[in-house]
Amino acid sequence: MEPITFFKMSGSGNDFIIVDNREGVVKNNDLPGFIKRICRRKMSVGADGFILIEPSDKADFRWRFFNSDGSKAEMCGNGARCAARFAFVNEITGKNLSFETDAGVVSAEIIDQRAKVKMPDPGELRLDYSIELKNGPVEICSVNTGVPHVVVMNETIEDVNVFDLGREIRFHKAFAPAGTNVNFICQPKKGQLAIRTYERGVEDETLACGTGSIAAALITACKTGWQSPINLLTRSGESLTIYFTKMGRIFKDIYLEGDARIIYSAQLGEDAWKQ
Repeated sequence: MEPITFFKMSGSGNDFIIVDNREGVVKNNDLPGFIKRICRRKMSVGADGFILIEPSDKADFRWRFFNSDGSKAEMCGNGARCAARFAFVNEITGKNLSFETDAGVVSAEIIDQRAKVKMPDPGELRLDYSIELKNGPVEICSVNTGVPHVVVMNETIEDVNVFDLGREIRFHKAFAPAGTNVNFICQPKKGQLAIRTYERGVEDETLACGTGSIAAALITACKTGWQSPINLLTRSGESLTIYFTKMGRIFKDIYLEGDARIIYSAQLGEDAWKQ
């Protein structure tokens, strides 16, 4: 392949490589392997995810989203905000836009350096059930906000072993074969949630997770009666704002708002994807 122009972007600390692929500059041969190599930190650009912007006959564009291990994901909230701002900055769309994902068509609005994205309606909401871990049972809640998420409520999250506990839940038989993302939340002060997330596909803690923050907000609304909007403090120190309409345990009109930073633009050369 010839050198490939890309943007490196960050949504609240979740970082992405984004390529305008409307002309097919990224080939499909061994695409998962290519993405895995590009997303290696220190050996290449490094990122939590890889996004291709492609033509669509249903919306302004279609995206293909990949985790850093090369696996596909239906939705990523932080990635969606970055993709929306990428499209606006590169004059693919205006400030109000829509794009096609494997979780459905998503609409977005650009607000200066931030983006507000309308997310898919959630499903598979389950509250207060237990799964057995090696150190005993743990009570969890779960919901699918475009991708599956478990939420664990804690008094504090500073001392949670997010990697080990998150990984055990992520691969638990209750969520086989696809697995799940895992979020640990607490209330550091009135009216605010703090969150830490183990992300499936990245297979580590990330600095933020948009769909995880939505899951945490909706489950908190169910359990405590908190009203929209709900702010979440991510591990990066940035806040995400979740808006929603709640009717009993049914949620509609879900929006995710947060920063979508352009870190730099550059070209990928052949050395970036060497094995």
